[in-house]
This record gives sequence, C-alpha cells and structure tokens, in this order.
Amino acid sequence: MYLVAIAWFYVALMMALAEAVSSQGSVLGALITFTLYGLLPIGIVLYVMGAPRRREARRRQEREELLQAQQRAAASAQGDGGDHAAAEPLAPVGKEP
Repeated sequence: MYLVAIAWFYVALMMALAEAVSSQGSVLGALITFTLYGLLPIGIVLYVMGAPRRREARRRQEREELLQAQQRAAASAQGDGGDHAAAEPLAPVGKEP
C-alpha cells in the first residue's frame, strides 16, 4: 500500500517540478499541481485504507476498558476478607477527598 503512495508522490513531484521549470509554467502552478495531484489524493487514499486498522484499534481499546472495569468490579466485590464492610479509602492527611 505504501509503495503505491510513494510512487504516486514521486510522479506528482515530477509533474510539479516540470511545471515549475517550464517556460510557460510558474511556481504557483507547481504548488497547485503538487497539492491537487499529489498530497490531496494520497491523503484521501491513505485515510480510507487505514480505516480497518483504526476500527480494530478502537475495538481493542474498548475490550481492554471493559476487561479493566470487570476486574475492578470483581476486586471491589471480593472485599478484604474481614467480617466488616469495606470502607472507602482514606484521604491523605491535610488533603480533602
């Protein structure tokens, strides 16, 4: 995937360079050519092609958060093993909770 993007980037760069050094071209035309034929299409294609990877990363993050929440719930339900109810943790001295 990246090889095609690099090749397209190279072609767009050569088109812009040809526009800049041409007797009928200009540097502004070269910048517009490079942006519209190079950066914009490459950015769109790489964004669209990266969507499955971003989706999987989001799902993995949600699974990890759910697992951590379940572990916290299990740890708080287990208690400290005594006959009394579990207390809230105490705030440090001089600090408000």
